[in-house]
Amino acid sequence: MTHSEFIIRPAGEGGMIIGFGREMSPALSRRVHGMAGRLRQKKINGIYDIVPAYCSITLYFNPLELSYKELEQSVTAVLKAKADSYILPPSRLLVVPVCYGGVLGPDLEYVARNTGLTAEQVIKLHTAKPYLVYMLGFTPGFAYLGGLPEALVLPRQSEPRLRVPAGSVGLGGSHTGFYSVESPGEWWLIGRTPLRTFSVGQKPPFSLKAGDYVKFSAIEQDEFFSLRRQIREGKYRPQICEFEEAGV
Repeated sequence: MTHSEFIIRPAGEGGMIIGFGREMSPALSRRVHGMAGRLRQKKINGIYDIVPAYCSITLYFNPLELSYKELEQSVTAVLKAKADSYILPPSRLLVVPVCYGGVLGPDLEYVARNTGLTAEQVIKLHTAKPYLVYMLGFTPGFAYLGGLPEALVLPRQSEPRLRVPAGSVGLGGSHTGFYSVESPGEWWLIGRTPLRTFSVGQKPPFSLKAGDYVKFSAIEQDEFFSLRRQIREGKYRPQICEFEEAGV
C-alpha cells in the first residue's frame, strides 16, 4: 500500500516493512524513530518486535493473532493520525576512547595517503564531532554511525578481513563505527577502543541504541591497555549521558 508519506509492503508471512524514503539523513532518522515510538506506544496486539532502520521500520507479527490486512489498517491509522510531535526518547552521548594507528589501527596510514591527509589530520577529523547511531545490525550491537566528514570517505576494501578484533574502529564508505564482536569485515581500521557495547551478561545487553550519538576521543596506547584491564576486572563501564542534539 502506497501513501503520500510512506509505503507499506509485506516481508514474508510474519513481517511488514514501512518505508519513509530513500535518502539517509538525521531528519529522516528522527521521523523513522518517532514513528516507531508511536507504534510502540499504541501496542497493537500481535506485534512482537519493531525494528527501525535508516529509512524504514520492520514490524514482526504473529499472523495467527491478526492478519496482514488488519495490521495494515491499524498501522495506517497510527501513522496518519495527527500528532504534535514524534515520540522520541532523549538522545544520549557515548564518548568512545580510541587508540589510533600502529598495531591497533593498521590502516591509518593507508587512509591518510588515499585521502591526501596526514595521519594526525585523519584523527582530528574523525574525533571532531558526534556521530548519529542510525541503526544496529551486522553483528550484535554494531552501530552504524552516519555523518563521516567527506574528506574521510573511502570505498570499502574489495575483500574482507576474515577476523577483525572486537573494538576495532573503522571507516567504510560514508560510515564509521567500531566492531562490537570479533567478526569478518571490510572496513579500513584506523584504531581500536577497549570499550564493549555488547555483552550477553549485561542488562541491557546493548550499550547503544538507534538515535544515540557517539563521539570518539583519541588516547595513547598505555591508556588503552589500562582501560582494557579495568574493563576486564569489572572496574569500568561506559558512561552515557543525555545529549542535546541542537547544532549537531
